[in-house]
Amino acid sequence: MFSILFAGLKMIFVPSVFALVTAGTILGVIFGAMPGVGASMAVALALPFAYEMAPETAIGFLAAVYSASVTGGGITAVLYRVPGTPSSAPTIFDGYPMARRGEAGKALGFSLIASAIGGMAGAFAMVLLCPHFSAVAGRFGYSELFAICVLGLCLLPCLDRGNIVKTLISVLLGLLLACMGMDPVLKLPRFGWSDSVFFSEIEMIPVMIGLFVVAEVLKQTEKRGKSGLAGKSGEDKGMKTLLPRPGEVWQTRITMLRSSVIGLVVGILPGAGATVASFLSYAVEKRVSKHPELMGTGIAEGIVASEAANNAATGGSMVPLLSLGIPGGNAAAIMMTILLVKDVRPGPELIQVWPEYLASVFGSMFLTNILMVIVAILLVRMSVKLLRIPYSVLGPGIMMLAAVGAYGLNQRFWDVLLMAGAGVAGYWFIRLGYNSAALVLGMVMGQASEMNLRHAYVLCGGSLAGVLAKPVTAVIMAGCAGMLTYSFVRCHVVRRKDRQDVMEED
Repeated sequence: MFSILFAGLKMIFVPSVFALVTAGTILGVIFGAMPGVGASMAVALALPFAYEMAPETAIGFLAAVYSASVTGGGITAVLYRVPGTPSSAPTIFDGYPMARRGEAGKALGFSLIASAIGGMAGAFAMVLLCPHFSAVAGRFGYSELFAICVLGLCLLPCLDRGNIVKTLISVLLGLLLACMGMDPVLKLPRFGWSDSVFFSEIEMIPVMIGLFVVAEVLKQTEKRGKSGLAGKSGEDKGMKTLLPRPGEVWQTRITMLRSSVIGLVVGILPGAGATVASFLSYAVEKRVSKHPELMGTGIAEGIVASEAANNAATGGSMVPLLSLGIPGGNAAAIMMTILLVKDVRPGPELIQVWPEYLASVFGSMFLTNILMVIVAILLVRMSVKLLRIPYSVLGPGIMMLAAVGAYGLNQRFWDVLLMAGAGVAGYWFIRLGYNSAALVLGMVMGQASEMNLRHAYVLCGGSLAGVLAKPVTAVIMAGCAGMLTYSFVRCHVVRRKDRQDVMEED
């Protein structure tokens, strides 16, 4: 552990890496403070900058953007009641009332300090947990690794309280898209009855940019069009960032610790992410608070609960990505994609053979959690101008950056068309109630699932029963089946209860 810590700290003080992490931090805070952008979109927009970087530098740079964007969302949530990222929405409940009382500087100070401490806690926990996760997974064979992939694919449908069937269909569709192109074992083209480009291998990065950027811009454009809002303006009230006194911060230490642990645990769960962590942490804080009636009136504990949790979740989401090859959220899935493009496959071997990737992510997140406080303080006044940009200007600007990013991958116009098509399809995909995050999860994990299954199948003499009969594999698969069954039953019971409530009201 200590060797990784020292390697990460040593790595970030290389001038070129320090400059890139600093640039990523500035980009992340700016993107995070833009309403309608979000952490996942921020990472997707930063992808073009990572194309020419070394793999370990690229993932460190994207980790800096990710961490800083989550913090940036809290700036506008506190000052203007506009969360820059969905994970900062609970920050509004206490941050904005405190700002309205004339304590905007103190509210923003609590937000930034909680973000930094939560982010640091997540980064150190990531270094502590990743080697252990990787060591356990390193003892597994192909059948056990296949079962872990299935577990990762099942977690998102099980955590979705909306429509589990559509989320499961989204995962399966992602797996289907991952199967297009060349057979990874036999090296033969699949869907070979046509020479059409639609049956060639699908580039994941243009698809992800389309799903996370273009689809979101279309959704935001429709939302603002229906509400009649071209943009949102804020008033510059000359607010200053006055950090809280050490004694005031010390009074929130229990909340900060509890929220960081919640954020870390939730971040490790694939598909949960920083948004779930912040809402859950705020709900827990309200339940355990000695004065729950004060929550939502502008107290420091509410701000700390939200911001410490969503920043700790950033480190948590990197644990399954680096140690198991399972992305812990949308942003982690995008980071996994850039590694796959550079022929680096996350998983147990990554930490054991190339620990510099873990060191790079830790060093980047460590530096980012220090720099983002300074950057956020300097950019407070700029956030007013960001809120005054009409979405009719901001949206096309984001689309232009997305098109540049898609074209820059292979310098092909086809990738821009693929991005646009994925964006339009993703927009309707979301409108129809399907889950774009589940689709991406299926895409990025499709090849690993297939490779592990096929190798296990061959080693077991062509017996699928032999693959599933291994003790660890059987336990994990039984757990997956149990989780899916429980989720279906729970969904059925909830819907039945809702129908009964509607009938009683009628």
